[in-house]
Amino acid sequence: MTAANANLAYLDCSSGISGDMLLGALLDAGLPLDWFCSELKKIPVGAYEVDVRRVLRSGLAGTQLTFHIPSQQPHRHLHQIEEMLGASALSESVRERARRIFNRLAEVEGKLHDMPPSKVHFHEVGAVDAILDITGACLGLERLGLKELVCSPLNLGGGRVDAVHGSLPVPAPATTELLRGIPVYSSGVEAELVTPTGAALVAELASSFGPIPAMKIERVGYGVGSKEIKGHPNLLRLLVGERVAATITLVKAQGSHPVAEDVVSVIEANVDDMSPQLFGYFEEKALALGALDVTSTAVQMKKNRPGIGITVLCRREDSDKIAEMFFLETTTIGIRIHYVRRQLLERELVTVETDYGPARVKVASRDGSVLNIAPEYDDCSKLAKEKSVPLKQVMLDAQMAYRQGR
Repeated sequence: MTAANANLAYLDCSSGISGDMLLGALLDAGLPLDWFCSELKKIPVGAYEVDVRRVLRSGLAGTQLTFHIPSQQPHRHLHQIEEMLGASALSESVRERARRIFNRLAEVEGKLHDMPPSKVHFHEVGAVDAILDITGACLGLERLGLKELVCSPLNLGGGRVDAVHGSLPVPAPATTELLRGIPVYSSGVEAELVTPTGAALVAELASSFGPIPAMKIERVGYGVGSKEIKGHPNLLRLLVGERVAATITLVKAQGSHPVAEDVVSVIEANVDDMSPQLFGYFEEKALALGALDVTSTAVQMKKNRPGIGITVLCRREDSDKIAEMFFLETTTIGIRIHYVRRQLLERELVTVETDYGPARVKVASRDGSVLNIAPEYDDCSKLAKEKSVPLKQVMLDAQMAYRQGR
């Protein structure tokens, strides 16, 4: 059912997210409906019906899933939901993921209502549809083999929403708490686009948040939201595929020559209370973790303090571990991460014979034309020491050797 390498999922939450939208997107991307329904029946929640259909939103088609459940549902405590999951015949990994999501919800509700998580009564969130939404999402991700979930910034919507506790501003308090530390925005749509269940799912399941990672897309699924919003396609888009190397070749507006281009992360921090010795060690560690470049700049900071600006260029998939290095190995208490386009010349290392011995030179070219020749420092430095000659002399000879074809 799934390609062997399709293990990455990307959620485009430009119309927010809810539990039923995520289930619809998973089904649209290839999750078998019969299998899905039979697995959900393992949860002892009583009678309900599943309705799955194709629906248009602003002219775009997607899959809409609706659970039809008897209107009278009991309020449930966390331990009752955990017992319900434990009594099911679902896999241990699915039960554990679902349990973590409900624990996260209970902690947030407890904080909002000033009570221990164990005392929280689940209202909308604890209803059967939310239990099915949360467990179903865990089932779907596991069945499709999606080991990594990356999520876009979330469009929250706006206005107000009716809840058990009355009319609440969007985002609802529980949603706001669940999305602490997660990038969000509002496009101005007057509707609740991110529900507490949707917020809990991405907060627990997504490994990172940002733009679409470099990936080979194999399938796309669209999950339909319950609201019809004029001029706004209320759909959750799920991209399924595998990670690929970030570098791609594009034809850019620089004459007619193709230029290799990729998107990389820039991580920055300014510090005014750190020993320069720490920077040298940080640089070594960052490069060992895969940083493409590490630089420092003298800066003048607030209160007339001299400081240093630290900048690391890295691949996007290395951002999290290098960001962690900033906090472990420098004195910063905050970093900035943004993404930039990078254009690259074609490069190759060529070994040449100089008057002092063999040395490598890095040759950069475009469309077959050599634009730059850079002798490798380590090679030239070694030869300069061995032959007791100036380093610049060895480097000039290495350039000449390449031009003469030595």
